[in-house]
Amino acid sequence: MLPSMMMSPSIRLLRWYEFANCVMKKTKSPETCSGGPGVRMQFSGAGKPLIKFRHCERSIYSFSVPQCCPLCQGDMGSTRIEDAPISISDPFSNGHQEKCSFLLKPTRGTFLREYDGKSDLHVGLTNTRGVVYNYNEHGIQRDEAGWEQSLSVPLVQPSMFGLMDQWDKYLEDFSASPAWLPHRYEENHYNCSSFALTFINCILAMEGKEQLDKREFTEKYVVPRTRLASKYIMLYRAIQERGFHVADHPDPVTSPS
Repeated sequence: MLPSMMMSPSIRLLRWYEFANCVMKKTKSPETCSGGPGVRMQFSGAGKPLIKFRHCERSIYSFSVPQCCPLCQGDMGSTRIEDAPISISDPFSNGHQEKCSFLLKPTRGTFLREYDGKSDLHVGLTNTRGVVYNYNEHGIQRDEAGWEQSLSVPLVQPSMFGLMDQWDKYLEDFSASPAWLPHRYEENHYNCSSFALTFINCILAMEGKEQLDKREFTEKYVVPRTRLASKYIMLYRAIQERGFHVADHPDPVTSPS
């Protein structure tokens, strides 16, 4: 029997920075900036990195280091270590290469190209082969493509061989439950988040671990990623539009340790 829990509404954002409040108010669900319930958070890039360098006493971001400074047109040569270019990794990952993970992506389009901060987000769970199980108005979907640019939360430590061996069976059996038939789907109360977070709590219960509520899951595993992603998107689009971005304040994007 599934553990009882209030189900989550679909995640809808007004702005990236409203994500935390929006989800914590509307979602009941499951770090360090940690990974999932048992692993440290790691971001694996799915796109080109950003480059940060200093010149004219300013932090400048671009997709590559230019020969001349875009501000003063001076030579980019520098002998100071602190001015050396730094690569900032893409916070998104190819969800189909992530095993046993919780994934988050726009319902339509991608984060970097189409996402406008107002459209819906969709979540899913991967098996050990990168197939993404997710729930929508058509019932359970098993996607082998379409999640190539996602935010990922690893749910299983690499050393947990027993759970890893059974993960696919658990996920398939859970997905076959009548609880996830198409007619039961309800956009605001019984949806993709309900499916993913109920499964996570089932696994935790089976492992004899304390279940996670929506606030804890959101604060520890989702918000750190969305904050980093929002900053990355802002920089990426600014560079795409102008060729570079200049910052006077502390670094807007910092790769997690």
